[in-house]
Order: sequence, then C-alpha cells, then structure tokens
Amino acid sequence: MVDYHASNNQASSGGPAVYMDPREQENDWDRDLLLDPAWEKQQRKTFTAWCNSHLRKAGTQIENIEEDFRDGLKLMLLLEVISGERLPKPERGKMRVHKINNVNKALDYIASKGVKLVSIGAEEIVDGNAKMTLGMIWTIILRFAIQDISVEETSAKEGLLLWCQRKTAPYKNVNVQNFHISWKDGLAFNALIHRHRPELIDYDKLRKDDPLTNLNNAFEVAEKYLDIPKMMDAEDIVGTLRPDEKAIMTYVSCFYHAFSGAQKAETAANRICKVLAVNQENEHLMEDYEKLASDLLEWIRRTIPWLENRAPEKTMAEMQQKLEDFRGYRRVHKPPKVQEKCQLEINFNTLQTKLRLSNRPAFMPSEGRMVSDINGSWHNLEGAEKGYEEWMLNEIRRLERLDHLAEKFRQKATIHESWTDGKEAMLTQKDYETASLSEVKALLRKHEAFESDLAAHQDRVEQIAAIAQELNELDYYDSPSVNARCQKICEQWDALGSLTQSRRESLERTEKQLESIDELYLEYAKRAAPFNNWMEGAMEDLQDMFIVHNIEEIQGLITAHEQFKSTLPEANKEREAIQAIQAEVQKIAQYNGIKLSGGNPYTTITPKSIDDKWHKVEQLVPQRDRALQEELAKQQSNDHLRRKFATQANIVGPWIQTKMEEIGRISIEMNGTLEDQLVNLREYEQSIIEYKPHIDQLEGDHQLIQEALIFDNKYTAYTMEHLRVGWEQLLTTIARTINEIENQILTRDAKGISQEQLHEYRTSFNHFDKDHSGALMAEEFKACLISLGYDVENNKAGDAEFARIMGIVDPNNSGAVTFQAFIDFMSRETTDTDTADQVIASFKILAADKNFITADELRRELPPDQAEYCIARMAPYSGPDAKPGALDYMSFSTALYGESDL
Repeated sequence: MVDYHASNNQASSGGPAVYMDPREQENDWDRDLLLDPAWEKQQRKTFTAWCNSHLRKAGTQIENIEEDFRDGLKLMLLLEVISGERLPKPERGKMRVHKINNVNKALDYIASKGVKLVSIGAEEIVDGNAKMTLGMIWTIILRFAIQDISVEETSAKEGLLLWCQRKTAPYKNVNVQNFHISWKDGLAFNALIHRHRPELIDYDKLRKDDPLTNLNNAFEVAEKYLDIPKMMDAEDIVGTLRPDEKAIMTYVSCFYHAFSGAQKAETAANRICKVLAVNQENEHLMEDYEKLASDLLEWIRRTIPWLENRAPEKTMAEMQQKLEDFRGYRRVHKPPKVQEKCQLEINFNTLQTKLRLSNRPAFMPSEGRMVSDINGSWHNLEGAEKGYEEWMLNEIRRLERLDHLAEKFRQKATIHESWTDGKEAMLTQKDYETASLSEVKALLRKHEAFESDLAAHQDRVEQIAAIAQELNELDYYDSPSVNARCQKICEQWDALGSLTQSRRESLERTEKQLESIDELYLEYAKRAAPFNNWMEGAMEDLQDMFIVHNIEEIQGLITAHEQFKSTLPEANKEREAIQAIQAEVQKIAQYNGIKLSGGNPYTTITPKSIDDKWHKVEQLVPQRDRALQEELAKQQSNDHLRRKFATQANIVGPWIQTKMEEIGRISIEMNGTLEDQLVNLREYEQSIIEYKPHIDQLEGDHQLIQEALIFDNKYTAYTMEHLRVGWEQLLTTIARTINEIENQILTRDAKGISQEQLHEYRTSFNHFDKDHSGALMAEEFKACLISLGYDVENNKAGDAEFARIMGIVDPNNSGAVTFQAFIDFMSRETTDTDTADQVIASFKILAADKNFITADELRRELPPDQAEYCIARMAPYSGPDAKPGALDYMSFSTALYGESDL
C-alpha cells in the first residue's frame, strides 16, 4: 500500500499539504512553507482541467477548485466517475454539517482505497483552504491516474517516467529525466503525440528554440484530436524557471491513458482478427470438403449405373470391347478417385483437428456427405465393380460356347442336308413297276440298306435338335434362323420316314412276284452302308471344332485321337473286305459273261466313293494331329502365363501383408520426436511407392492372361483384384498414419505440449493397448487414466468422472478410445485456448463498453475483409439501449464457439 503524505517540500514543488511515500517524493519541500504563486497557478489550472475532463462525463464541471468542492457534492461525483463505483448517498442540506459529512464520505472513500491522508480534514475543504484542496486533488490524481501505471515492474511516478523515456527515446533534442524542466521546450509533448499518432504532427519542423510554439502545438492537437483538455498555458511553463512537477505529471498521465487505451483497442482488434482468421480458414476448408465430397459422390453416382448395366452383347468382339473399357476404367479412371477419397478423409481429419484446437464445434458435413456416406457409396461402387467383372467373364464364356455350338450346328446341319438331298425323289420314284423280279428284289434290298442308313442318321438329327435347343436356352442372338433350319430338317426327316415306310410296303407287295436276288450285291450293300456311315462320322469328328481351357483337356483329346488312329488298321481291313465283295461280283459276271446293267442295285455306295472317303479320312488325320498340337502349344503358353503371374503374385501378396503388419507395429513402436517420426514414415511411404513397378508388372501379366481368355490359375491363391485391394489399403493405411502424426504436431504446437509429454502419453497409451489395435477399450482407458493420476476409481465420484471423460473422448459411444482422441483430451486438460467470453470482452473494448457495436466502429478497428465478415454475420442488436445500426456482438461471439460456451 502506498502512503501519500502532506510533507511535499513546498520550497521545491509548491505543492499542497499531502503526505506521500518518501521513496517517491524525495525532492518535495516542507508542507508548511507557502506555495510558490507561479506553481499554485499552474496546479489550479491543471487540476481544474483534469477534474473537468472527468466531471463532463456526468454533465457538469467546476470553475473554482477550492470553492466548487466545498459542499462535497461534486467531490463525491468526481470520485464516482473516475472509480466507476457508487459512494454513499450525499446529504442535500446546505448547512455546514451537511457539507462536512459529504466531504468526510469522500475522504473515507479515498482512505478505503489504501491512501493514508494526513492533516487533510473535511473542515479545511469546506472552508475553501486552497492548499488543502489542491493537496487532496493531487492525492486523487496519484491514486486513480498515476498509481496504476506499470512499466517493467516499476509503477506510479517511476513507471510513468520510464514510459515517457521509452516513447521519446528515438527523437532528437528530447531527453526526459524528470517532470519539470525536461518538458519546458515542448518537444517531449510533441514526441509523445507523434510516436502514437504521426499523422497529427510534423515533428521535423519543430525547433527547440521556439518552446511557446511547440507547447501550444502539442496542447491544441491533444485537445482537438485526443480529447485531452488544455490543462496548462504555454506562457506559464516557459515563464517559470522550474515548472510544477505535479501539474506536468497530471498532464502527462492523460497522454498515457489516452494512448494506453488505443493500445488496448489494438490488442482487442488483434485478438478478434486472430479468431476471425481461424474461422475464415475453417470455413474455406469446409467448403473445399463439401465440393470434393460432392464431386466424388457424383462420379460414383454416374459410374455405378454403368457397372450395373447387364445388357448382353451379341458377339465376342462386342464383349471384348466392353472388357477393354472396363480395364481402362480400372487403370485410368478409378486410381485418381482412390486418391481423392483418401485425400478427402485426410482433409476431414485435419479440419476436425483444427476445429478442436481452436475450441470450435466439430464440423458436420451436409446430409449425405459424411465420410461414412462416402465410404458406403464407395463400398457399393466396388460391389458393382466386382459383379460387373464376373458378369462380363461369364458372358464371354457364354458367347464362346454359343459360337462353338452355332458352328457345330451348321456343320451337322450341312452334312445332314447333303445326305438328305434327293432322298425324297428317290423314295417317290415308281421304278419297281417295270422292273424284273431280280430288279425288284434288288430294289427291296436297296431299300433295306437305305432304312439302315436312315436309322444311322437318326442320332445326327437328334443331335441337331439338341444343339438348337441349347442355343435357345443360352439366348443365342441368331436363334430364329437356327430354329427355322432345325424345323425344316425335322419336317423333312418326318417326311422321309413316311416315304420310307410307304416304299417298303410297295416293294413287299411286288416282292412276291420277283425272286431273284443277288446275294453278293446284298452283302456288299449291307457291309458298305455302316462302313460308309462310320467314315462319314469319322470325317465329321476329325473336322469337329473343339475348345479347351487347360493342358489336361487337350491331352485328353490327343489321347482320344490316338485311340481313334489305332482303329484305322482294322477299318482298312473292313474296307478291303468290302472292296473284295465288289471284286468278286465283277469276277463272277466276267466269268459267266453277264452284262451288268448298272451299279449295285442295293446301294448307291460305290467302291470309288468308299475309297474317296477313306483317302479323305487319311488326309484329315494329320490335319487333326496338327490342330491338336497347335492347341497343345497354346495351352502350354497359357500355362506359362499362369506360372509367370503366380510367381510374381506369390511374392507381392506376402510383401503387401508384411508391410501392413509393419505399419501396425510402426504406429505403436515409433520413437523420437514427432518430426522424426513423420520423416521416417514419409521415407517408409516412399519405399512402398517405389514398389509400384512390381504391381504394374503384375497388371501387365494379368492383362495378357485375360487376353488369352485364361479364367483360372491353380498355381496361386492370389487374384489381381485381391492384390489391387491390398495395395490400395496399404497406401491408404500409411497415408492415415502420416496424417495422425501431422495432427499430433498440430495439437502439440497449438497447445504448447512438450515432446516429453507426448512421449509420456504415447508410452502410457501403448502400455495399456495390449492387443496393439491402436485403440483402448473402456477398462484399458480407465487403467491408463489412473496411471496418469486421475481419480476414476470404482466409486460413485470416480464413476461419474470417468463417464464425463468418456463423453469427451468417445462421443459416439463406440466403446473404444483412439490415440488422437486421447491426445486431444490430455491437451485440453493441460492447456488454455481462446473462449467466447474473451472474444466478447475484446468486442466490448472496441465498443467503448457498450453492449452493441456499430459497423463504423468495426471498420475503424478491424482490417477491411474481417470487418465486412463480422458485419455480414452479426444480427441487429435488440436490447433496451439499442440504437440505429447497432449490431449484436455477443451472440456472434458465442456462435463462433458453438452453444457449449453460452
């Protein structure tokens, strides 16, 4: 507490009788000496102006300092204005006792503020004692205008003097060492104004040898622009050998308070600018997230219908084009979207971290654009993608089989149509009516051979019908023409059956009249017909198309072909036997001189046709050999592709799995500073990215496999789809781990957490994370808190505290606490942040203690863009003291921090 004494060494200062601390007033004269007239004049003018600068706030003023304070009313009013407190109710009577009581109330209030008044009594003030009145006012000025001044642990007079020295140090001809002669030339006053408001004074034009001009210039500028009334006359200061110290201190203290208020306003404006800059940056990040999320969801929305399109194509070429389009989607269009999705999650996490660090509410994206919504849409995309690829492969297999069946149908139908050509005309002729008995018998035998041939062709007709049915079931695009041809064959076959039955009946009726039958011709016909049918079947089989998918299947065909070739010697013997029958006929006819009228009456199969077909079979066998060997070579090449892909896949698959496990261990076992961990993780990420050529090589091998229409691979359990998903998950996991470290750095820098604290938090977290999952269950988290000194034991108070903490770190009630949530909680517990109350207090300073602020005040105190930002978002003020254009800064400030700070 500071004592202000009345022994103010009047010989030095001419001051009134006020007791003060000797350390602050070592040069004061004895209070009992008379005031110097010049100093008394300066004090009267200065103290009167100082009092009026405060009384005008209450709508009044004084003219004569010793007269106007005698009743104590304006004295009490002055104390209320400068202190902002209410004094006891004054007595309104005009008697001396009333005045003394009012003055005593004022003196008691001064004493309650720690000021020890000595030799100053109410009676002396009521009597108009000028010396005592000036001493009392000086005491008030010291207590309420000078005592609270503090500069670098110095206060009151020394603090004010140090402030003046610092502010005027850069100015020439100014050397403030005291509060009397250092101010006589006026340059110190002008330097103070120029230091804070350089636009008001052209300091370079001032001259040290013109003190009157300098003093008048400073006093006029202060009164006009700084609201500091003129408290002294320049002539009084210049005309006095040593100006009054108290008057100078009083005048200078007004400059200090005027400029310190501007400093507070600047500090308040800086605080608001900082808060608004954070809010603007966060809004920009939110807008970027919304746009990126909208674009990604729109791309997914457009892509899924394309992947769900199951409209089948008619030809293999069209389906192959679809497959190529799908490969282009996988290689070109999807990878950038995978990166966008990963970047979106990283941006979202970074934004939430910044909001938490700036004590803002968590960001809630607009409906349908949450990270979970995007992950759901992405899951639907990948489901449609998988189904689309499976459907295309099945369609290719279906079209491949359709092409094979269609070609087989055409071959069999052509052979059958060739065989039936002319059969109806043969069955409808009446040649037996003019034939001899032997000829009729021959016709009958011939007909029997035809029936045998007809029965042999029944199987081919059934095969044709079965193939047509299968083509219909597989939705062959040219089914109408197939059905029409099959229908024609079946109708013709039925007609042949009817005609065959009718001719047999006619021949049997004629047979009774004819008896001569040539047994050799008959035997020839009977043996030639099945042999001929066998050769036609062999030729058909040798020319039949085949489709295989692996070496085992082609080797099976080769084995069957070898078995067929092994039967050729026996077949050749049969051919020679048949030809021997025909040779025997010729021998008998020649021997007996018989002239044969034509060929064998029982069959149309001639020895030449048998030989021709046999030679045809002999030509087709090596051709079949070559085709099978070519297919074998193709399947061997396919097998090589399988082995090549499998060899690389069996390396890449375990490598990806190993890297995933390493990332899990790295995120738990990382040591060193966060920056070192971030550098190590980025180097680790780069090492993974450098492995990308192996993935690209696999993609190339996989494309060759698909182009070769290879649909299985027994040499590996890995598919390209599995490896792609693993690779994408690996890149995403390392990116998320890096983002977690970046967010920890943000938390550390924003909250001022030391590296040792972060290490302690990480060590505690890892210790209780027994399963290395990267998250603590509720009981694990409780044990961790107990180890850090939190009282969350199993009792009522501990359970309530634990429930409160869980509400902070696990707002979604997932039952698990991530390391990032744990760090956010610990940083919030140990550091301080800006609050809505602090922002409201800053706005209140800018508004000059009003409950509202105007647009002009915002534009004057804040940068243009942030001033307009506030004006656009502040609601009109509706309080009882509202004025036109008043804006509500309180609700705006609380909105910045969410409802929780209200």
